[in-house]
Amino acid sequence: MTKNLCILVFALAFFSCNQRKDAEANTDLLYFDVKGYFKNEALHLQKVKPLVQKLVNLNGDAESKATKINDWEKELTIFTDADINKTSWRGSFKINKVADTETYTSDNRKIPVKRIIIVKVNGKVTSIEIIRENKNMVYQSTDTLLYYPDSLYEIRKQQKIKLLNPKKYIITGKLK
Repeated sequence: MTKNLCILVFALAFFSCNQRKDAEANTDLLYFDVKGYFKNEALHLQKVKPLVQKLVNLNGDAESKATKINDWEKELTIFTDADINKTSWRGSFKINKVADTETYTSDNRKIPVKRIIIVKVNGKVTSIEIIRENKNMVYQSTDTLLYYPDSLYEIRKQQKIKLLNPKKYIITGKLK
């Protein structure tokens, strides 16, 4: 009896694992795979190890420094976080494809990613622009993220917190 119960439990566990893998394998991405793209870029840049001329500008005060990035996945996290293929966001983006440009837009207040523009030449991504907005009664921010493969990435952020001065910063990384 115990032996039969163990076999039954094992069979059910095995069957449920297989169903889960099938379910994962059948999920198709509705939009451009931002998360996957930047994970691959991080792996590529981790191998290439380019020197980066990094410029940080905070409210007009700028500082520049040449550096090696040790963790590209962490460096590109802000881009990866703009993944628009979240299950709860399905159907929330309008897709416009014209020639080599794909544009994804959303006017849903609850979704911070408002627009993604991807330009491709011969099927290869040449630039990505991401606009993110967060607004509430106390805080407002707008991020513009630009990425040009093997060339440059830029993060522009404008923040306004009630009763405080607005902040603007730009981080630019030029790959050499």
